[in-house]
Amino acid sequence: MGKLQDKVAVITGGVSGIGAATARLFAAEGAKLVLVDMNEEKGADFEQELKSEGINATFIKADVTSEKEVHDIFTTAIDTYGKVDVLFNNAGIGNVKPTEELTYAEWRKTVEVDLDGVFLVAQAAIKEFLKADGGVIVNTASMYGWVGAPGSAAYNAAKAGVVNLTRSLGLEYANRNIRINALCPGYIDTPILGETDREMLTNATPMKRLGKAEEMAKAVLFMASDDSSFMTGNSLVVDGGYTAQ
Repeated sequence: MGKLQDKVAVITGGVSGIGAATARLFAAEGAKLVLVDMNEEKGADFEQELKSEGINATFIKADVTSEKEVHDIFTTAIDTYGKVDVLFNNAGIGNVKPTEELTYAEWRKTVEVDLDGVFLVAQAAIKEFLKADGGVIVNTASMYGWVGAPGSAAYNAAKAGVVNLTRSLGLEYANRNIRINALCPGYIDTPILGETDREMLTNATPMKRLGKAEEMAKAVLFMASDDSSFMTGNSLVVDGGYTAQ
């Protein structure tokens, strides 16, 4: 029996990076998957890849900043699998730009996706969990929710918001069998990093290497499973020591 045997997990930002790695690990632990992303082509390909391996997976193209599309995610998930047990609230975007050059539209877009979107999807999940026998949410924040970084004002503000939103929701639903925690990754090795960025970020990390998406997935699994049954409102920082400096 896997740690998520017969559980239904919704994963936003679920077709690449940490989301895709988590989808694979969840499936290995017995979960059925509802994968949400804006990249329709990549999502359809990933769905077919997983299905070819005998994994129950459904891809939904949806914008996490749209109330209607977020509502439809859970309607589709329940119509397909009958329930939702776990939400990995992972969709997000980055923004690195000097503050004096940052437009208000860019600020709003970053906060809209990275904070408002997290709230909307969490709210929709909570409504379903309250009808059932509870559930689990893992929000993706960042180590930048705990420390500042020059040129990342919008991203830092949004991720700090996710950290405190997680605390608030965790407390609000602690006695309703709904656990809500957050993952705070450090610098993670992804294909979008250039060699210059990779070297710079490696040197900035005390462990002198970048994190792997699979390492983040293991932390998400811990928070999504009964291994963390007495944990809520918390944020798990997995950053190679960066925030300990």
